Amino acid sequence: MRAGDADRKAVADQLKAALDEGRLDLSEYDERLQKTYGAKTFGDLTGLLDDLPGTVPLDRSQVQPATPPPAATAAPAPAEQPQGTNWLPRYLGPYGGVFVVCVLIWLITSLSAGHLVYFWPVWMLIPLVLGFLGFWGNHGARDARRAARRERRGR
Repeated sequence: MRAGDADRKAVADQLKAALDEGRLDLSEYDERLQKTYGAKTFGDLTGLLDDLPGTVPLDRSQVQPATPPPAATAAPAPAEQPQGTNWLPRYLGPYGGVFVVCVLIWLITSLSAGHLVYFWPVWMLIPLVLGFLGFWGNHGARDARRAARRERRGR
């Protein structure tokens, strides 16, 4: 049976735990890790954990084949929440914080210089303004895409 990425990662995690506990030296860990990530089948993974405590050899493990998901049923489309202005805090919060930090740096610099220096944080407003314009410009296109999606689901 072919081993998947999750299977190889599980073995690698157990090898890392054994290295952290001092049960493997670095060269042996590296050797086993290379074999782990090179494994294509469960047979290739056999023996990599057998001599380590707390591990279950693959031939005695209780791995069960994955069951296929139930057949997809036509579920009603989730109701879309109105956008309103809830995007504003999510957009302004992180970038607004950066702008405030820049203004504070400018203010401290001006106070230490004894006069107002060039207000360079104004350049930080350009991406903010462009973001607003882009949002409002795409707002109509987004509504059209949503309407088209709703229409396709209705068929």
